Amino acid sequence: MSNAVTYEEWSSISDTFPVDDKTKGALGVLEWAYRVYPENQIVYASSFGAEAIVLIDLIQQVKHDAHIVFLDTALHFPETYDVIKKIQEKFPTLRIEMKKPELSLDEQREKFGSALWKRDPNKCCEIRKVIPLRETLSAKQAWISGLRREQSPTRANTEFVNKDDKFKNIKLCPLIHWTWDEVWDYIREKDLPYNQLHDQNYPSIGCFPCTQPVGDDGDSRAGRWSGSGKTECGLHT
Repeated sequence: MSNAVTYEEWSSISDTFPVDDKTKGALGVLEWAYRVYPENQIVYASSFGAEAIVLIDLIQQVKHDAHIVFLDTALHFPETYDVIKKIQEKFPTLRIEMKKPELSLDEQREKFGSALWKRDPNKCCEIRKVIPLRETLSAKQAWISGLRREQSPTRANTEFVNKDDKFKNIKLCPLIHWTWDEVWDYIREKDLPYNQLHDQNYPSIGCFPCTQPVGDDGDSRAGRWSGSGKTECGLHT
C-alpha cells in the first residue's frame, strides 16, 4: 500500500488494516493516509463532536499540522465554537479552516424565505454544508470522517476506505469499529476538551435549530431533525 488510492483506482483495502490494537485500526489508517496522500490532497472534515475530538488527537500524533475543515453554517451552538477554540489552543499547529457558505443567513432568508431549515431542511443543508464541503473537496483526493458503524443503520456498513460517489474521491473512516463508550473512555483518559452539550444528552450535535437532546434509549442520531424523517445532512448519502 505504497501508492495513494484514487477514486478511479479504488478497491477494497479495509481488511488489510489490523484492528487488534488499542485504537482498533484507527491510528494505522491515519498513518497510511498521511503517508500516501500529499498534504494538499487530504483533509479532515470535522464536526468537533465527541468522535471528532478523538480523531483530532489521533491525527495530530501523525500529522501535527494537518488541514482540518469545519463547516461553519453560522447556525452552530455557542458550545461548539467554544470547543473549537479550546482545540485550537491545545493543538496550535493544526490548520483549522472555518468554511462558510456562499450565502449569509440574511441572504438565504431573502432568497428562500425565513427559517428554511423548518420548511426544507434538505435545501438548507445543501446550501450551508454540502456545497461548502464540495468546494473544499473538489481539489482533494481523500477526506477523513468520524463515522462509526454503531451510530445508525445508514452507517452500519461503512469501511475504513470508502469510494465516495458524491464527492468523487476517497472517504476514510478510521473510527468505524469504535463504540460510544470507547470514544468517551479515550476522551477522559487523555483529558481532552469536548462540547459541553454532550453532558446534556446531545450525543450528535449539529446546527441548533435542528438538534435536540435524546433519551437514553435513542440512537446517537435520534436528536437530529427530530420528527422530520431526515437522519443525514447529505454529506454521507
